[in-house]
Amino acid sequence: MRIDRYLFFIRLIKSRTQAHGLVGQGHVRIDGRRALKASDAVRAGSIVALPLHGRVRIIEVLALPSRRGPPAEARLAYREIDEAAPTQ
Repeated sequence: MRIDRYLFFIRLIKSRTQAHGLVGQGHVRIDGRRALKASDAVRAGSIVALPLHGRVRIIEVLALPSRRGPPAEARLAYREIDEAAPTQ
């Protein structure tokens, strides 16, 4: 699935246009490498890092949603990785 669609479908970004712009500016990373195009693909298991609301959010892709559903449904498609949490 395209990274711009994914970010829009999981409700982290308000529009695909905004997601496209964020990727185009070089701020999004997929599995540690910079996403160069909004059409770069994510898959289940990918790690995505992007700046949002004054901090860097790192998420793991759990599922690829088929639509932009309600927030509760969108939260099931990713898991937030907390950088501050101690590793085990």
